[in-house]
Amino acid sequence: MTRLALEIARWDLECEFNNTDHRTELNGVEQLIVRRGQPFTINLHLRSGGYKPGGSALNLTVETGPQPSDQYGTRASFGLIDQIDTSRWSAAVTSPPGYMVSLSICSPPDAPIGRWRLTLGQGGLVEFVLLYNPWCTGDVVYMDSEEKLTEYVLAQDGIIYRGSWKYLIPTPWNFGQFEDGILEACLRILEMNPKCLRNPGKDASGRKNPIYVSRVLSAMVNCNDDKGVLLGRWTNDYDGGVSPLSWKGSVEILRNWDTNACQPVRFGQCWVFAAVACSVSRALGIPCRVVTNYNSAHDTNSNLVIERYVDENGQLVQKSRDMIWNYHCWVENWMTRPDLKPGYDGWQAMDPTPQEKSEGVYCCGPIPLKAIKEGELTYKYDAPFVFAEVNADVHTFMKRKDGSTEKIISSVQVGLKISTKSVGSDRREDITHLYKYPEGSDEEREAFTKANHQNKLLQQQTNAGLLIAIKVSAEMKKGCDFDVFAVVMNNTPNGKKCRLVFGSRAVSYNGILGENCGFKDLLNVELAPGEEKRVPLRMNYSKYAENLTEDNLIRLAALLLDYGTREAYLAVRNIVLENPEIKVRILGEPKENRKLVAEITLQNPLPVPLQNCCFTVEGSNLTGGQIITEKLNSTVEPGQDAKVKIYFTPTHSGQRKLVVDFDSNKLCHVKGYRNVIIG
Repeated sequence: MTRLALEIARWDLECEFNNTDHRTELNGVEQLIVRRGQPFTINLHLRSGGYKPGGSALNLTVETGPQPSDQYGTRASFGLIDQIDTSRWSAAVTSPPGYMVSLSICSPPDAPIGRWRLTLGQGGLVEFVLLYNPWCTGDVVYMDSEEKLTEYVLAQDGIIYRGSWKYLIPTPWNFGQFEDGILEACLRILEMNPKCLRNPGKDASGRKNPIYVSRVLSAMVNCNDDKGVLLGRWTNDYDGGVSPLSWKGSVEILRNWDTNACQPVRFGQCWVFAAVACSVSRALGIPCRVVTNYNSAHDTNSNLVIERYVDENGQLVQKSRDMIWNYHCWVENWMTRPDLKPGYDGWQAMDPTPQEKSEGVYCCGPIPLKAIKEGELTYKYDAPFVFAEVNADVHTFMKRKDGSTEKIISSVQVGLKISTKSVGSDRREDITHLYKYPEGSDEEREAFTKANHQNKLLQQQTNAGLLIAIKVSAEMKKGCDFDVFAVVMNNTPNGKKCRLVFGSRAVSYNGILGENCGFKDLLNVELAPGEEKRVPLRMNYSKYAENLTEDNLIRLAALLLDYGTREAYLAVRNIVLENPEIKVRILGEPKENRKLVAEITLQNPLPVPLQNCCFTVEGSNLTGGQIITEKLNSTVEPGQDAKVKIYFTPTHSGQRKLVVDFDSNKLCHVKGYRNVIIG
């Protein structure tokens, strides 16, 4: 029996129904956005003849990329079958015979993501976007927890941890992956990557694989090798751009890049690179989270050792590119790893901050967290660098004025309190155990043996005769004077005569030292057997105020020199000065599409007036994808409140974060937020 081709007059993409069913409706319902491995519906209105089961035919063709090919999975032709086959491109009619045909179409769960073209018979051309589907068991990004999927794919805001391992600062961030124009910007990132420009057909095929796409994103979020999104800057000179601390979310960054001919946005630092990578990953359908590693080692020569040099005052002397960052942020993407032996699926570390080259490009990962934990440094990609970030050994040397150097006794650990936001709450989740075994355990020793980490294996715990540590005051608020203490202890049976040098300097989060904030040099410290002494160092606002960087960090270093044995002992601690709290009060009952008022207050904690005060606010589905700015015309005196009212209209129900930034001449980029539950 000859089947007659359907004559299509018009069609309805049912965008609202399909996008809601595929959990993409927050992108809008103006275009069809669906996930792979899951059917979607198109309604066809026929010109004549009507649809007859077994007697009607319809040939469909789907294509993606500029060089579509059946061989590479970027083109497929197929006809109608009785029931949808979710393992391949297929189509089936789900409506009764008649002049309106409901057509169900499904892609395979390994189809390349991106922009697709669908040809219906002889005339109809439909365009749609295909994304990864972590709800589909056949997709390699499948995640089996609805609660985790809500957090790692659908949540448009979150918390990124900054500060120091002794004082973690939760910083709100608006990922905004469903805001207007963001998905288009994310697809453009894929289209502008050098692999696509060199071989667009192969690149389009490669997008079926989230390992490939994650690696592309790692390179494209920075602009070191390509027309990437962000330019990094780790000095205090932000001419031609803005301080990385001024950003509150990814939306403005991605829009600026997309609307300015892919010129890099200025400027980013690690948490900004990571946050933008998280936004793009979630937009494309890859479960993703931002993580922070405290005391993060940057090992440039792959020897798993960070060598640090100090002068005779205990202050760092930069002799090596190896550094310890106060913290460093990257992302983890969730996927299986069929390219590795079984057991390495799940979270994969991926770092878009440009630090070292990988295969000739500034990118890093993805590498399974389990490979880092087990010391499997031959696994792809970039295992040695990430392993060093959380496990490197630190050797400290004193460089004397005569040019000689000697090793000094110092205890510095890397890879501390690795942190991410908890699922479903703003609490911190400590995930250090996913990267490392407990210190001193047999499993840790086995991992170090695999990684050939000889320095850690040979370390001997020695009970030093002299001990030195740094203790701090309970509160260290910006604007206040406070004391810090060098605590020295003599554990020997003999009296000791020592020199104690106790200094402080401003420092940026990545370890670059600034100016002196206070210094003390005691030439004759005498310690009886078993005696402990506390030596205070006063930190005066008048001294540290002008030297602080925007990170609010001060590096304390106490160097103890034993005149008798000539041994040197060093204690180092970074402290974070606490910013004032931003208080946000919502006036009225939060309802969808009803105007709300937020009353925002910050009290000036400094002993000097604040001028040029400005609050900026944004929130996904709260502020219409825009940043709201409110400036104060008056000066805010010490102890007085800076207060504004912000008006906004929520567009969708659910819990959202209203993210706030305060800036002024003396108090810069103070962050705050309020969770708003929209009914």
